[in-house]
Amino acid sequence: MIVPLKRWLHRLKFIVLFIALTYAIYHVFDVVTAWIEPDKYREPGGRAVKVFRHEADAAPAYDSALERLRLFYWYGE
Repeated sequence: MIVPLKRWLHRLKFIVLFIALTYAIYHVFDVVTAWIEPDKYREPGGRAVKVFRHEADAAPAYDSALERLRLFYWYGE
């Protein structure tokens, strides 16, 4: 049986090159994604206001389940 060593070396070289390029492209996409994505924790500029809720203020603004259902249909949530 003849071992096709040259063919296996070409295949191995292709696989190593494919893995290296895939790894490189993944990291390029990761850098581009980090560059494009806005920083959601920075202070807004201009007249914009950053709005968030504290845990103590997170109490619902309705009194009963009927009131919640009414708000559900009113807002379409």
